[in-house]
Amino acid sequence: MERFKNTNCILYSVVILFYHTICCIRRLSGGIAVECPYCHNIETKVTDSRDTGAISIRRRRECLKCKKRFTTYEYVEMTPIYVVKKDKRREKFDRGKIKNGIIKALEKRPVSTEKIDKIVSKIEEKIRRTGKEEIDSELIGEYVMDELKEIDQVAYIRFASVYRSFKDVTSFEEEIKNLTSTKIKK
Repeated sequence: MERFKNTNCILYSVVILFYHTICCIRRLSGGIAVECPYCHNIETKVTDSRDTGAISIRRRRECLKCKKRFTTYEYVEMTPIYVVKKDKRREKFDRGKIKNGIIKALEKRPVSTEKIDKIVSKIEEKIRRTGKEEIDSELIGEYVMDELKEIDQVAYIRFASVYRSFKDVTSFEEEIKNLTSTKIKK
């Protein structure tokens, strides 16, 4: 992890994660170098960079010695955000919890893992754009439901049934009526 200051004097951390390979980052006098996971050479070049969202960059790299290629993902660590639960407990924001909830709702549904990752990134971006250090869990749940409503209605109902603690069939019927009435309005 390499730390630096931006022009607004906010401390950020760049975290480089490696896709399907384990690499090392070496600190050099002029900055950092990414070590090839195959031959451990520190001379690599970036062949392609793509912005995968507001908080990450995908880089395709090639080792100058063995000529093998590998992918790295760079994430900027922002100020930690805390989630305020219904019982007023606070816990550190964890995008993995959002992803797991969405995966459970989309179980056996025709939605790719890439789409799930995009949804999670979109929700995290919404949370970070609030600019707050604390966010209510109810708001996060609403963000998830908004996204699920757009891509898969069955997953939306599954998630809503847990999130809103449906007690009986009537609760399901009311939510389905709301879902179909908003669909008709569009």
